[in-house]
Amino acid sequence: MKKKIPKFRNEDREREFWAKQDSTEFLDWKKGKRVLLPNLKPSVKTISLRIPESMIEELKLLANKRDVPYQSLLKIFLAERIEEELNVSA
Repeated sequence: MKKKIPKFRNEDREREFWAKQDSTEFLDWKKGKRVLLPNLKPSVKTISLRIPESMIEELKLLANKRDVPYQSLLKIFLAERIEEELNVSA
């Protein structure tokens, strides 16, 4: 028989509780099932970015060669560079 999960006044109280408790005393993880969330998308924020027109045209050429939208290619380039920079400074 597992312990009963208490009711919490707010998320802060619940966080405090689970930080100090062993969840296996409350839940039978062997009965857990994997949940797929296929429509879950990361939060995005629209920004305004000033880029020289020539750079945009070059980006569009590169994107066309890869058969992807230029804005998607720009996100790929940014993600790769961010990862590279984070690995260098680590």
